[in-house]
Amino acid sequence: MLKATQFIAMVLTALTLVPLGAHLAELPNKIDLAQADYFIAQNVFRGWALFGVVVIGAVLANLVLTVLLRNNRAALGLVLVNLLCLLGTLTIFFAFTYPANEATNNWTVIPAHWQSLRLEWELSHAVNAVIAFGGFCALTWSLLLTRA
Repeated sequence: MLKATQFIAMVLTALTLVPLGAHLAELPNKIDLAQADYFIAQNVFRGWALFGVVVIGAVLANLVLTVLLRNNRAALGLVLVNLLCLLGTLTIFFAFTYPANEATNNWTVIPAHWQSLRLEWELSHAVNAVIAFGGFCALTWSLLLTRA
């Protein structure tokens, strides 16, 4: 049960890095685009909300892993770091990214303050990429501390 849960937690946590890594990689090329070009580029992300299922799955898998590792303090601590990182990315998403999506109707409506919304949207994704990567590293380290 432990190894299967570790595998699922690792895969789901790694998958959370896919969209975040993509957002981080595109940031330097997109942050200064003109309004029309930026709104066109944002169309690439339609349907990416489905990655939310992956994040919730990663949180749940890591919760189960904390129960399974309750007697291994070092590994448990690292899994908890990953869990906190995942929850942190959700907090940042709902504090900054989601409101920008709502204010722009998923980047189909151009409000007067679209540039500040763009900055919040882009930077929230960049910060989340760094946080999620840190969590992934902690989870990986926890796997190295457990035996079959």
